[in-house]
Amino acid sequence: MLGKGKSKVNNIDTLISANVEVAGDIHFSGGIQVDGKVRGNIEADTGAKGLLRISEHGAVKGEIHAPYVEINGHVEGDVYAAEHLELSPNACITGNVYYSSIEMLRGAQVNGSLLHKEDAALAQQSRGERDMPDNGEALAP
Repeated sequence: MLGKGKSKVNNIDTLISANVEVAGDIHFSGGIQVDGKVRGNIEADTGAKGLLRISEHGAVKGEIHAPYVEINGHVEGDVYAAEHLELSPNACITGNVYYSSIEMLRGAQVNGSLLHKEDAALAQQSRGERDMPDNGEALAP
């Protein structure tokens, strides 16, 4: 893809092939490539240097949480790339994208917000402060 070896994980341990559809959450370490469809969240194990690659034929409907994410297919859901995100020309994301570093080629689409992880943390912190009154009691719904 774009970075040609920039990510810490170069090996793909698991392949979800084009004729496979997975319904349910996936937890992984190492590398995983999605050529088929996933209806569920995909999350790298805590502390793992996981790589999630979604090919131009792949589609995910759910949240993605991984250190390294390469997308050239479709995602419906928020994407959290803790270390690096690569969006190739056929990438189409409907959801918010949280990243530390990002590469985006012409043609890639994000239908949502692009939020650098520091900006996202500040926004979350300020929302939390607004939700709590000065005396520490929670607001009534």
